[in-house]
Amino acid sequence: MENAEAGAVRAALGVVPGIPCEGEAPVFEEPWQAQAFAMALTLHQRGVFTWSDWATLLGEEIQKARANGDPDDGSTYYRHWLATLERVVALKGIASSDTLDRYAHAWDHAADRTPHGQAIELRPEDFR
Repeated sequence: MENAEAGAVRAALGVVPGIPCEGEAPVFEEPWQAQAFAMALTLHQRGVFTWSDWATLLGEEIQKARANGDPDDGSTYYRHWLATLERVVALKGIASSDTLDRYAHAWDHAADRTPHGQAIELRPEDFR
């Protein structure tokens, strides 16, 4: 990891509570979790949000999930992270909620037609 990237990760770990870690490094159970983490780091580095704002929004997502029966045992932490990322993207006008939903449905469609172990690729028909 480059110095700038390491500094960004340390900043996130210092400000955003609850990131699952092993030592000083975040731990991811699935690739999408690392990708969501990296996207949030990149948006922060580009000045889209402050870590304070992120922590507030993430806390709201976690509280909303708890109110809806989330087990709050750490297993769903990155689902909250992803929900926060989607919320920030919509709030900042990067992509609308409708666009995010459209792509989520397209990915689901593409995943359904893709054999296990193969890379999922979006095709125009996935957006129908």
